[in-house]
Amino acid sequence: MAVNRNVKQESKDKNSGIIQFFREVKAEVKRITWPSKNEIKKASTAVVAFCLFYLVVVGGMDYIFKNLFATMFKIK
Repeated sequence: MAVNRNVKQESKDKNSGIIQFFREVKAEVKRITWPSKNEIKKASTAVVAFCLFYLVVVGGMDYIFKNLFATMFKIK
């Protein structure tokens, strides 16, 4: 059987709803730890380097497979 407990229900006051939501959002944004300028530069450099590496690998594989299929099927 379920046990009845006295559960306090929050009374709705004038700060409920959308206003309360934005107050909570503002409080959460204040808790964010933003990265420093140096950390952003390092992360951006890593992303650009990875993208260039990926571009070279995929482009190389595309070139190899294109030539391989052209040779196999004599499409040239």
